[in-house]
Amino acid sequence: MSLLQTSESDTFTADELAAFDRDGFVVARGLGSEAFVAEMLSVTLEELARNDGPREFEAELQYPGAPSSMAATGGDTLRRLKQAHARHPVFTTWLSQPALGGRLRQLLGPEVVCPLAHHNCVMTKQPRHSSDTGWHQDIRYWSFERPELVSTWLALGPETPENGGLHVIPGSHRETYSGTRFDEELFLREDGTENRELLNRAVPVTLAAGDVLFFHCRTFHAATRNHSEQPKFSIVFTFRPADNPPLPGTRSSAMPEILLPSGEPSASANRPTA
Repeated sequence: MSLLQTSESDTFTADELAAFDRDGFVVARGLGSEAFVAEMLSVTLEELARNDGPREFEAELQYPGAPSSMAATGGDTLRRLKQAHARHPVFTTWLSQPALGGRLRQLLGPEVVCPLAHHNCVMTKQPRHSSDTGWHQDIRYWSFERPELVSTWLALGPETPENGGLHVIPGSHRETYSGTRFDEELFLREDGTENRELLNRAVPVTLAAGDVLFFHCRTFHAATRNHSEQPKFSIVFTFRPADNPPLPGTRSSAMPEILLPSGEPSASANRPTA
């Protein structure tokens, strides 16, 4: 069976576009069909069992809750499967979905590019030995002409605060922040009072299998460890307008990029606020 989906509505509504502009994120419910999500989950589990290809382990990053080393108990707990696009055609098919591309063109313009240097992964959050990810903006380590990128987070199963689902801070993409508000790794400081009002605005993003979170690269987000007994899996890619290239000689320009299939630009195209 073909996994390429078509829909009568492959675009955001005017209200959804307004929400993205205001909040820096929006959720498209059920964008991935049940069959498509099942196929992606099956491939993900096969890739986990193969135990090869580029990977990232919790112990490598040493975020709060992670095993102290690769040799410690739980040291082999996986955080993500890197280079998802190169692992299996199903992930390329996901990038070709009209419902995905149509919405991205509304946010980024008529020509949308997927940089494979960032995200391009299957995020996993395993029980018992996963970690907490602090408040951050994805643009912190990226190098593009403008901070104008959008990431998509496709849930392959339920995502809640209990199993380490994302939290976001609405409107945080529209503000500027002094260096004193960050620690040495560019996470928001949670000690003191400087960020208290900002952190008090945080809300959880609850997703069901097939739901997709679209979020701006300047939107602050964070996640706790997985407190449930089941692993959580998400497919994450990043996108940019064609006229916002990576800076030469940086990590952002170190890998090839994919031009998404073209489509008719939406009359309500709306680029995210930088």
